[in-house]
Parts: sequence; C-alpha cells; structure tokens
Amino acid sequence: MDPKEFTVDPSPHLRDSCTTSRIMLHVIIATVPAMVTSAIFFGWRVLTLIAFCALSAMLWERLIRFVMKRPDTTDDLSAMVTGILLAFNLPVTLPIWMAAIGTFTAIVVVKQLFGGLGQNFANPAIVGRIVLMLSFTGYMTHWVLPEGVDAVSTATPLVTEESYSYIDLFLGRCGGCIGETSKLALLIGGAYLVITRVITLHAPLAFIGTVYLFSAAVGKDPIYQILSGGLMLGAIFMATDYVTTPVTKKGRVVFGIGCGIVTCVIRFWCNAPEGVSYSILLMNIVTPYIDMFTGKKAFGGKYGRDKKEAGK
Repeated sequence: MDPKEFTVDPSPHLRDSCTTSRIMLHVIIATVPAMVTSAIFFGWRVLTLIAFCALSAMLWERLIRFVMKRPDTTDDLSAMVTGILLAFNLPVTLPIWMAAIGTFTAIVVVKQLFGGLGQNFANPAIVGRIVLMLSFTGYMTHWVLPEGVDAVSTATPLVTEESYSYIDLFLGRCGGCIGETSKLALLIGGAYLVITRVITLHAPLAFIGTVYLFSAAVGKDPIYQILSGGLMLGAIFMATDYVTTPVTKKGRVVFGIGCGIVTCVIRFWCNAPEGVSYSILLMNIVTPYIDMFTGKKAFGGKYGRDKKEAGK
C-alpha cells in the first residue's frame, strides 16, 4: 500500500469557495442602502466622506505594508470595509483631515501593528471612532438634520430624548452619524448579510434584546432606545466582526448581552450620550475569555482523562 495514502495535510481540511474578499464584498453591498439614505438626508458630502475614508484606509494599509516589507493585502477589501464603517460612525460635517486621522488609527495602529487581518484585538473602526471622539469631541458631536435644502444643527436623539417620533427614527429623519440614522436601511443591509450567511443573528439579537429589557427595567422607553443612536449599526455591522467577536454561538450570545448591558449603563448613568462603541470595544477585549469558557472540549482529550482520574 502506498504510504502517501496515509499522509495527512495540515488543517484546515474543510475548504470552501468563500474568500475574505468575497465576504468583504458582501459587507460593502450591505452598506449601500445606508449610504443612499444618508446621501438623501444629509447631502452629497456623505458620499465624499465615505469615499475618502475607504480610499485613505486602503492607502494607509498599502503604505504600512510597504514600510513593514510585507505583501500588499488591500485586495482582500478589509481595509475598504473598515473605512466605510468608520465613515458611518462620523458626522457629515467632520473635516476631511480628521477623518484621515481616524483611518490611520484604525488601519495602522489597531490592525497592522498587531499583525494584520485576523490578529487585531479590537474592531479597527470602533477604535478609530473612539480616538476621534476623545480628540475632537466638539466636531464629533456636531450633527445636522436636513430640512428642505438647508441643513441645521441638531442634537442626537439620545440627548434630546423622545423628541422624535418612532417613524422619524426608523426612516432616519433625525440627527446622528452618517450610517446610524436610518434603521430601515440598516435592517435591509442586515437581512442581506443573514441571507448570504455572512453573519448570524446570535450577537445582534442578544445585543438589541438586552437593551430592550434593560431599558424597560429602569423605566426608559425601550423602543426609543433601540431606534436611537448607533445601536443598530453596532449590532449588525460591528458586533458580528469575525476577528474580534466569539467563534461559538453561545459565545456570541454572551458577547451581545455584555454589549447591551454596558451600552445601557453608559447611556443612562455616564457622562456620554452613547455607549455602543465603548461597549463593543470592552467586549472585544474579553472575547478570548468568552471563547475559552464557551468553546467545546476535545472528546477523549488528555485534559478530560486527567480530570476524571484526579476525581477518583
């Protein structure tokens, strides 16, 4: 018998036609409804800011990979997705040069200095937004609401609680960041990602459901809390990141519940109008521990036998 028949290649043994670039392309397609509605409500500068963030993110990745003498990875489209998601977390009035700082932080500091895609400890777009929020708070909290042709300064719905109707919040006729206002557009994008099996509903449903129950328990309007701020954007596009969220279904539920609790605590009792970004970042940090406690143990492994023998 030929010895080659008993040769086993290194894992993974199950292969699929799905590639990183194809997954990222699905995510980009899922963001299109939010792009369109944002351009309708906030004006064409939305598309300029989104395009700049996407292109600058890819430029930073190509430059840092060149400096580090590593192969170019911009063709996997992950940098473009990071740029788009960062833009979704920015107000339309933010100066372009500030957005460049955000994409630099996301790509160079958070992603590439930790080894590149698959090795970053946190969602790059989330960290980029937080850095911009802490560095340029005034610019990052200046939202506009289109009224006819002109745009006027306004507050986010979470600051002026219950000042908008449910339908305004659902459609996006309210102040906020570029990609977070229209919940209808986000749900369309989320449905596309579920249908194409890019994401599962474990983390998003656990996240949103926890916010609903927590808000109701403390006497807040749960529907308003779900439709306000960046909850939908974070739950659908950020809390489902492959790299920084748990790999098991049970772990994703735990992750979503943790995000929901932290979000509500920050919203209700901290000096900040929004807690979605901080909650996802904090849960990204504990993701390895969630995987440790929710992962399946190998059947018949040495650890299991030693444990049984010790108990005798």
